[in-house]
Amino acid sequence: MFKNLLDIQNLDKATVEKIVDTAKKFKSGKLSVNMPDKAVCLMFCENSTRTKLSFELAAKNLGMKTLNFECSTSSFSKGESLEATVDNLAAMGVNALVLRDRTNGIAAELAKNIRYPVAILNAGDGNHAHPTQALLDFYTMLEKMGTVEGKKISIIGDIAHSRVARSNIQLLNKFGANVHICAPSYFAANDFCGAKVTMHTDLESALSGADVVMCLRIQRERLENDFKLPVDDYISGYQLKSENLEKFAKKGALLMHPGPVNPGYEMSEELFKSERAKTILEQVTNGVYIRMAVLYLLLSEGAAV
Repeated sequence: MFKNLLDIQNLDKATVEKIVDTAKKFKSGKLSVNMPDKAVCLMFCENSTRTKLSFELAAKNLGMKTLNFECSTSSFSKGESLEATVDNLAAMGVNALVLRDRTNGIAAELAKNIRYPVAILNAGDGNHAHPTQALLDFYTMLEKMGTVEGKKISIIGDIAHSRVARSNIQLLNKFGANVHICAPSYFAANDFCGAKVTMHTDLESALSGADVVMCLRIQRERLENDFKLPVDDYISGYQLKSENLEKFAKKGALLMHPGPVNPGYEMSEELFKSERAKTILEQVTNGVYIRMAVLYLLLSEGAAV
């Protein structure tokens, strides 16, 4: 079906549906897999909790061997290139590399340049793409709503620096969602590879009638050193609270967040601790099953039992 997972743009609807259907089978216990002959290397050159650990758990749930690559203590410091490193991993018997890095496009570039067959999975590259996050978010929406077609899905926060927003917008567009984004001017963006979005600078209009509200954190690690965040302005104009969610969004609208949540900034402490926020942990749960599905579909050869 696919040799690498680099970007949502590279996946057609049928492939997305196959990934989600496989994740459902894993979650329901209808599919059991044991792949002890496969090895997965986790190369996270940026910090991560949910993505890294869920990929590791997903691989172990499939019976795969896992290796954790330490970027800070690797031969990168001796001048070895990423391509040469991955070729060496292939020679050791690694079948898949899960890569996170701050450089936009690095996963796709690597997939073009390595000499030996290793499946490359993009676990987040700069502010460019995070395909498995978009897939797990989509799966969670389908569980709750059955479809995203015609649904108003509002993504609010630091759009400019968010790979999660870009991947979600591309995927949701494929399935007919009505995607809205909301950000102050200093966090706005319009580079969505031709995807259709409605842009807002006003929180009320973005929330009005929304079926799903997805908050994004402020990507402080990607801000320029001389950027002075107007914290009070952001909180007063764009912080999601129970009162504005209840007043403007549809009754029972899903509250989502890719994590980590910074309560008191993009979302109020009260809302974060409320029952409405439980979907955020359900996203984390579904991330394990989506990543199991991706690894299985990339590496399976009669492994189902």
